[in-house]
Amino acid sequence: MIRTNERIRAREIRVIDENGEQLGILAPFEALKMARDRGLDLVEVSPNAVPPVCRIQDYGRFLYEKGKSESAARKKQKVIVVKEVKFSVTVDEHDYQTKKNQCVRFLNEGDKVKASLRFRGRQMSHRELGYAIINRLITDIGEAGIVEFMPRMEGTTLHAILAPSKKSEAAKPKAEAAQPASV
Repeated sequence: MIRTNERIRAREIRVIDENGEQLGILAPFEALKMARDRGLDLVEVSPNAVPPVCRIQDYGRFLYEKGKSESAARKKQKVIVVKEVKFSVTVDEHDYQTKKNQCVRFLNEGDKVKASLRFRGRQMSHRELGYAIINRLITDIGEAGIVEFMPRMEGTTLHAILAPSKKSEAAKPKAEAAQPASV
């Protein structure tokens, strides 16, 4: 919570005016009087400093600019999504190729992929078949992704997590920039 005007409770504060120049260490009531004379607010910008730092400025404008900078930071961040592709021990070749292509597409879009293979009944006695499928997927994906977690068993399910490789992430923005804008 940002303290303003009368809510500032320190004995003395370091004051900065609206132009960014330091006015020195003052009592809060003196700084508040200066701010009111200028038609502005006294805003505590660094409460943990000794003494706390306060700035004479328009509080509404301060909140507006702070909100704008926070929304700009949210726009730039990439939310990493983990997409799951499920296999079975008895997967057919065409189904395997389709799911492998899905994995490559997800990785190229910048998402992580969780490849999971579930063993049912007697399939548990032939775990090497499941490891063979997941390891084949890892080798087939190749340059599109890197293995974040090697295949491991959790109960009756074999999991592996693949992350997009740095090369594919760097190539994607260049490809988007190379395309001409449609009119």
